[in-house]
Amino acid sequence: MTTRAIVLLAAALLFGAVSAQSPASAANLGNPASLNEQAPPVYKAKFDTSKGIFVIEVHRDWSPNGADRFYNLVKGGFYNDARFFRVIDGFMVQFGISGNPDLSAVWREARIPDDAVKQSNTRGMVSFATAGPGTRTTQVFVNFGDNSPLDGQGFSPFGQVVSGMDVVDAFFKGYGEGAPRGRGPDQGRVQNEGNAYLITDFPKLDYVKKATIEQ
Repeated sequence: MTTRAIVLLAAALLFGAVSAQSPASAANLGNPASLNEQAPPVYKAKFDTSKGIFVIEVHRDWSPNGADRFYNLVKGGFYNDARFFRVIDGFMVQFGISGNPDLSAVWREARIPDDAVKQSNTRGMVSFATAGPGTRTTQVFVNFGDNSPLDGQGFSPFGQVVSGMDVVDAFFKGYGEGAPRGRGPDQGRVQNEGNAYLITDFPKLDYVKKATIEQ
């Protein structure tokens, strides 16, 4: 089977696997390039989670590329049923790997350009995770404390938790840092196995029930 055929087969499987979304949402999630709507100057994203509700207010002028990507992911339903897989007390909570490994595969290389760092990574601020220049895709984190040293490493906050920070604080932290540095989830396995891996090996993780753009 050719590489193109494999990709097309994976996309077809993906559309069936995200049946909780509308047909249009499923199609869009399977094609990252189609989710390119420019976000409003300011908008709010509501996250209904296993611990309660928190709301992120996003400012596009803080981090335009990040704000646009987050808007499209939330609107398309990407974060629904995603686990908060890296929760480190006093540092941050990270999420944004899909529970569906087929969906993760589609988005793994869907990178967005870097944004200048205009805000600081202080408590409640939200930034995209990055492994270096030009590597932001879908993973984001909420700062638990003052992580301003991250500013100089290119982590560009695009939003801030404006309500429900107590909910974020309550997410289960017992697993700590991920493998191999800690005993928490291995991100490679999360990408490849999705929620099947997390539910079996890390059943106490909190998760997003549904994320929506507030009107």
